[in-house]
Amino acid sequence: MPEAAVPGRAGPISGEDVLLLSLLARGLLVEQIARELVTSPRTVRRRTASVCSALGVRTPVEAVVWAVRNDLV
Repeated sequence: MPEAAVPGRAGPISGEDVLLLSLLARGLLVEQIARELVTSPRTVRRRTASVCSALGVRTPVEAVVWAVRNDLV
């Protein structure tokens, strides 16, 4: 998946980040996302926090809203 430019940010978010946002948008729990991505729940939480920081938002819900508004999910 290609990288997406983040308005007002130096770096793009990766295709993996977009996948994480799409799983969050589907309403999956951290444990379900971890199984889907074949990783640990701790890694999902860390990556979610990283995506939120990259987007300049405070919560995963705000990150999903940002992704929807920018046609990423």
